Amino acid sequence: MLSIPAKHPAVGESESLASYWTFYWAVSAAQLSRWLPRRPSRILDLSGPQAGCAAQAATAGHTVVQVCDTPGNAPRSRRTQPVVADATSLGFLASGCFDAVVAEGRMLSRHLVTEDLVAEIARVLRPGGRVLLSVDSLVLGMAILAEQNYWAHLSDVPRSEVVLVPWPDGSITRCFGVEQLRELLTDCGLEMEWVRPRTALSPSTVEHVLGVSPQALPRLVRAELTAPLGDEPVGIHLVASAIKKA
Repeated sequence: MLSIPAKHPAVGESESLASYWTFYWAVSAAQLSRWLPRRPSRILDLSGPQAGCAAQAATAGHTVVQVCDTPGNAPRSRRTQPVVADATSLGFLASGCFDAVVAEGRMLSRHLVTEDLVAEIARVLRPGGRVLLSVDSLVLGMAILAEQNYWAHLSDVPRSEVVLVPWPDGSITRCFGVEQLRELLTDCGLEMEWVRPRTALSPSTVEHVLGVSPQALPRLVRAELTAPLGDEPVGIHLVASAIKKA
């Protein structure tokens, strides 16, 4: 059973596995860089300022509307416009007003009625627009249940349509398998382009390689990005891209 890496966003900060998390965020930035539109576009960022997606998209030449929960969370720049609002309720935005939406940082898993939010994302996308999202995986959910000795709950996971997992800190996360995620997107009028684990390389492998050679980080990131995808991606988080049907 997978153990939950320390410094996981849902369980707080830790110095443990520092090299792995350096690798994790480098992979995240590289995946976003590959996904961003090639032409200057209008992008909605729901990921929160800690994810750094808005700044990266703005640096790449895009105009970004970043939804923040408090006024001081995101500085305004020439290409970034912070909006103080609830990221899970997009009723203040007009339909079809964005070329792309970024919902990183597990924000869809933290919003338990995910269907409503994904429907709103689809509404604000123009036809042909795309969304990049990340969610907690069933692999992670099962690891959390196992570590808390919820064996009866664990046995129900394969048959469940919705998997809500309690964390030790009292929070709840919604976990997805590939087919559950595909069905969610399809029901909201989106078509999945691809899905992959955030990282397929194990924390122990990354820690070992970077412990021996810290200069190997770019090589590890390239290996992660070019790794072939199986039918059932593994890893603690899934990353997916979907497009709004024209």
